[in-house]
Amino acid sequence: MAHRVACPKIVQRLRPFAKPHYSAAHSSITATVSPLNLDQFLNAPPPTAAVDHPSPTTAIIDVDDVKELFSSVSTGKLLRSAVNLHAAAVEPMIDLGMWVMNSKLMRTPLLREATVGTIKHTFYDQFCAGPGPAEAARTAARIWDSGLKGMLVYALEHASDNESCDRNLEGFLQTVESAKSLPTSSITAICPLGLLKRVSDLLRWEYNNDSFQLPWKLNTLPIFAHSSPFYHTLSKPDPLTVEEETDLHFAEQRMLKICQSCIEANVPLTIDAEDTSVQPGIDYFTYSAALMHNVGDNPIIYGTIQTYLKDAKERLIISANAAEKMGVPMGFKLVRGAYMSSERQLASSLGVESPIHNTIDQTHACFNDCTTFMLEKIASGSGAVIIATHNMDSGNKAAAKARDLGIQNGNQKLQFAQLYGMADGLSFGLKNAGFQVSKYMPFGPVELVMPYLLRRAEENRGLLSTSTLDRYLMRKELKRRLKAAIL
Repeated sequence: MAHRVACPKIVQRLRPFAKPHYSAAHSSITATVSPLNLDQFLNAPPPTAAVDHPSPTTAIIDVDDVKELFSSVSTGKLLRSAVNLHAAAVEPMIDLGMWVMNSKLMRTPLLREATVGTIKHTFYDQFCAGPGPAEAARTAARIWDSGLKGMLVYALEHASDNESCDRNLEGFLQTVESAKSLPTSSITAICPLGLLKRVSDLLRWEYNNDSFQLPWKLNTLPIFAHSSPFYHTLSKPDPLTVEEETDLHFAEQRMLKICQSCIEANVPLTIDAEDTSVQPGIDYFTYSAALMHNVGDNPIIYGTIQTYLKDAKERLIISANAAEKMGVPMGFKLVRGAYMSSERQLASSLGVESPIHNTIDQTHACFNDCTTFMLEKIASGSGAVIIATHNMDSGNKAAAKARDLGIQNGNQKLQFAQLYGMADGLSFGLKNAGFQVSKYMPFGPVELVMPYLLRRAEENRGLLSTSTLDRYLMRKELKRRLKAAIL
């Protein structure tokens, strides 16, 4: 279950926002441009047509005026960001990073110190908010001055036992206390992963067998659709043991403490998504918590829908409509998804249809359809949405639809979100158009966060290479500033 209050899962930060890398259609221009050659770097060609860009007839987001776009960013930070993104977009950098972090070099104190120091002042500073909640809160305050909000993400790994879950719980609570911004959470950090799989299996079996009863089950919103994958559970699972039911109770109590802390601090809580083997359990925790804690007009608990799944739209509609019928305000975060390879491999090994859309265009269409559905809900007075995307076209379409529906600027029920250190052109463009925009800001010690970030980057190799437009806009503004300084 994904409870994120800070940066525990940098991996997860990369995971939910990553576009499935179906093909090389979104090619990168960085391979031909060396960041060490300033003239070549600043005069690199503009992005190709493969890069998403809003149609001029419907554009709400203006990224052409780079002076206005990056007016709140210092030249030093702009240059560092451009160079770091340029380097990160070269895929062999991921392989090199994974090799270094897992090599014997890290066992030699001097080399380890040099390696960690290099990472700290490059990729870590680019994508992370700091080593602890206090530093992360200060970083969030700085981006607040530029008109953006911060979503602090405590970078935690999956937990395997109650001791790890309790330790992670304390980290989440400290994050809520120290940073009065939108935290995200990983359920896999407060509920042992093995138990989460067991719960998911039992929920799947119950859905397809009316006579099957789960005595421990709390009230919840609908979790499945008819199109959902059920091949993970091919035979009737054993009931939870007494020990497992006790551990489930402990996990529910951890969730309760986090929710109560968020309510007291008036801090919304977004629950991240995982792969389909454990997603039913995550949705169960999310929706049962939402029924208990989402009251009034604005939701505290947000669930996550991964729109690269074929059942995503149907599940969203069923859950959102059920919440509306029950009078419960429900928030959803919309992402594309990040487990394409592993999901397809599992489905193939079992000889069943993949749960992932067959093409990137189908995923884009599903994301945009889900966005439209939620915006229409907001316009009618129901629900809330975080549109988490790095895709310029999706951002522009959502902004245009919100305008068409009469959703006013500053409406707290509509937020856009991008990863800290990425898609700044889209973030500032949306902010300048009057929308609420947040940056997902992972934090934690560099030794903890970087292995996590590298693993997420490895799972989502297409993500960083899609920053072509952002790098082009940064170079364009740097070139403009250089000319202005000379003149």
